[in-house]
Amino acid sequence: MNEFELFFALGHKHVLDIDAYDHILFLAALTLSYDLGQWKRLLGLVTLFTLGHTASIVATFYGHVQAPAALIELLIPITIITAALHNIWRSLHNKAQGSIGLLFVVTLIFGVIHGFGFGRYFMQIAQDTGVESFLAFALGIEWAQLVVVMIVLLLSFVAQRVMRLNRRDWIIMLSGGVIGLTLPMLIERI
Repeated sequence: MNEFELFFALGHKHVLDIDAYDHILFLAALTLSYDLGQWKRLLGLVTLFTLGHTASIVATFYGHVQAPAALIELLIPITIITAALHNIWRSLHNKAQGSIGLLFVVTLIFGVIHGFGFGRYFMQIAQDTGVESFLAFALGIEWAQLVVVMIVLLLSFVAQRVMRLNRRDWIIMLSGGVIGLTLPMLIERI
């Protein structure tokens, strides 16, 4: 396996690692309020999350920023819960998705936070690598994130179109599930 393939694999394994399910939960919360017809907007959000994630890994790797580990580990579940609560609030109040600019900025910031959570590990595994490794890692992350997004979109489609579940109820139910899975992570990090 060459270096590009190795770091691509590390990138997608980082997202799809069931033991580190925070990434999956955030992506699920981010995706739940969208449907297949909104794929361009959702792709933009996921890509911004990847860019933020990659930027903070690069900043950590090159020693430009050393974020306090305890703070970052606390902020990660807070970002997940915030995204899920936002879904619930919007669903309960029949609010549209709001300002795309603000949503993109928040998603980028959340990506930066999640990236700092992985930055120290990346420093250990990528000591003598170059830009190609970062690119491969970022592409691996993006590919895996798109897999998660497509699974959530497919589940939402089946639940709403085949099983005839109310869209609002579906979003609230799954966002509540995301919060329920994230709360123990938050409590253990306080």
